[in-house]
Amino acid sequence: MLETFLAFDPAVLAAFISAGLVLNFTPGVDFVFVSANGIAGGPKAGMAAALGINLGVALHILLAAAGLSTLLLAYPGAYDAIRYAGAAYLAYLAIQAWRADTIQGTGTALPPCTAIWRGFLTNILNPKVALFVLAFIPQFTNPGYGPLWQQMLILGVIFQIFGLIFSLTLGAASGLFANALKRRVGALNKLTSILFGGLAARLLID
Repeated sequence: MLETFLAFDPAVLAAFISAGLVLNFTPGVDFVFVSANGIAGGPKAGMAAALGINLGVALHILLAAAGLSTLLLAYPGAYDAIRYAGAAYLAYLAIQAWRADTIQGTGTALPPCTAIWRGFLTNILNPKVALFVLAFIPQFTNPGYGPLWQQMLILGVIFQIFGLIFSLTLGAASGLFANALKRRVGALNKLTSILFGGLAARLLID
């Protein structure tokens, strides 16, 4: 594994890290979920949600390295089942946020263990993450570096590290600035609901 890592061109790794950072800064399901939990329950809840999200990403990376993500493309029925489940879960979160009278993205301020679990579910029920990992990471592999599965794991770990740092920072910052954000509780709940609803719709349409 070390030999494969050392075989990577530093310029390729730099380009991969840069592209990964840009993707992490792009708001999506995970971004909304982490920030909403931070606002609802403070820095610890936001960071717990971030940890759950990244556990889901780790599983997607392992499955991609094992070649299982390719099966989602080979069997549209399996992909659709996960896609519908993910859209339904996002719709559920959207309804909770719309009805809430306090800041939320998940119903109430969640205990850390619950935030981790829901973060994991939010990520793992989004088949686009699996397909993204499958489409993004192989672009930076090279047959000359070593076994493909090792390259996928190495790049996946690098992506995971930077993604974890970003999402933990996002969760903590959302919690630290929660008091200021809570003054706009109604508008933020409606915005969170619309974002989750839009993401659910996009998951169904795409």
